[in-house]
Amino acid sequence: MDVGEGEGEHLTQDEPIFTVHTSHLNTGLRGVPVGTCRTSFVTPTEGVHYCGYPIAELANFSPEDIVYLLFNKELPTSEQSEAFSAELGKRGQVPESLAAVFHTLPTDGHPMDWLSVGIHTLGMLDTTGDWKEDALNLIARMPRLMGLLFRIREGRGADIPEDDLTGSMVQRFVRTLDIDGVDDDLMEKILSTYLVLHMDHGGGNLSTFTGKAIASGHATVYSSMAGAMNALSGPLHGRANQSCLEFVLRIGTSDPDEVETFVRNELAAKRPVYGFGHAVLRAEDPRATVQFALGESLCPDDENFKIIRTLREVAPRVLSENKKISNPNANVDIASGALLHHVGFTDPTYYTTFFGWARVSGIGAQIIDERSVMRGGKGAPIYRPKYIAEQQKLRHVE
Repeated sequence: MDVGEGEGEHLTQDEPIFTVHTSHLNTGLRGVPVGTCRTSFVTPTEGVHYCGYPIAELANFSPEDIVYLLFNKELPTSEQSEAFSAELGKRGQVPESLAAVFHTLPTDGHPMDWLSVGIHTLGMLDTTGDWKEDALNLIARMPRLMGLLFRIREGRGADIPEDDLTGSMVQRFVRTLDIDGVDDDLMEKILSTYLVLHMDHGGGNLSTFTGKAIASGHATVYSSMAGAMNALSGPLHGRANQSCLEFVLRIGTSDPDEVETFVRNELAAKRPVYGFGHAVLRAEDPRATVQFALGESLCPDDENFKIIRTLREVAPRVLSENKKISNPNANVDIASGALLHHVGFTDPTYYTTFFGWARVSGIGAQIIDERSVMRGGKGAPIYRPKYIAEQQKLRHVE
């Protein structure tokens, strides 16, 4: 082990006095540059861009094409798209023992905990040790993992259809899920759009940062991704989309006056108004705009969609009364829950697993970049941020 790369590192009495920008301490690293990201970035007006493309221009592409883009930094030709989709299909076989592990888990455990366990299990069953191979294998196996997770946790673990590995990733998931009375084409359209919109969001969000930090110690892709899913599961990060649909269900009406009263009461009680605001954006999130357009096309009369349509008009106006709120506009979470609910996913506790499914692709691509592209192919070093003891003597730089 190299000195300074592991537990052998220690402080001595000759440790230098550090120059510290005290404004950076205890702020969750917000705004502090720590690396570079080759897959995506976010701008205040156009939101997230994948490899330079604004997300609004990519919303109608297939999830497979966006995975190709994140991994190769260019959109595929039609021939490349067909070949890449076929390759993912060949990689998609999930060991039967994954289902056996799922059958042992408590059904009242949160679906995100099941997702983390499922990814860890896949890693224990089959890890090549090659960053790209393992990342692509995991992406290819996520549809079956997700379908098994839903069915077994819901008590439908018997007579699960075989995964014949044909069709798109979303089609494989829908076939495994096999819900009666649901329009499969409608479900596939909404899920495909959801996955594309959620695949990546810069390098510094908590789950991506966590996954890359774990991988920096040369843990496997599977261990790194399981850790990333644990980070995503928190209510301040990925679980916000679950909270948003629960918020919409509490409103229960699309009447503008009643919705405004509800929002004002939430603010007066110092509770969050879910689905609005963004750390970087200063306009409506284009991912929300895309989903609203999709809802107007596919389910304009859905009761929950009518509620969020009203919220979209009412909440920004009420929130903008507070001059401290720099962006009162709709974000990606406001519409996704209503659309998922419309196609049969009526339990919002599952929503963050869809977020995790999508983000596996972006985090996987970023792990590959950090481990095998950065620093001329040597990869970025192990993450070792500096923490300052309160008693340590500092030279302050304000």
